[in-house]
Amino acid sequence: MKSFAALAIALLMLSVPGLAQKSVVFVTKAGAIGGYDPVAYFTDSKPVKGTAALTYNWQGADWHFASQQHLDAFKADPEKYAPQYGGYCAYGTSQGYKAPTEPDAWTVAGNKLYLNYNRKVKQTWTKDQAGYVKKADANWPEVIKQE
Repeated sequence: MKSFAALAIALLMLSVPGLAQKSVVFVTKAGAIGGYDPVAYFTDSKPVKGTAALTYNWQGADWHFASQQHLDAFKADPEKYAPQYGGYCAYGTSQGYKAPTEPDAWTVAGNKLYLNYNRKVKQTWTKDQAGYVKKADANWPEVIKQE
């Protein structure tokens, strides 16, 4: 009977908005940020697909890497390499909502990685990146609560 009650409470928590766990990292079936190696944006200056053989779980998501060196660098300092706003669209965050991202819609500025919904949105983002970063930073605490 106790296990049934525990199961019922767990199911209730998942079904009630606000009680279900919100994802702080953009995750697809391929893993965090679509399975791309976050370190590669800094070292290779391009998106590089990671491999499931080189995986590290951070913030509840599996991050994949293209090399052991990248995995080790991320493990040593994940905040340095992880994209801002959990890998959700930086422009979308500046506008107050979560949106998915594409791996080739990226920028590195101030040693921080920003991902965007697509290349067109990235163009908008780069027109006033500093202004959008301020807005996104201010919005993120509320945006992170969205499903």
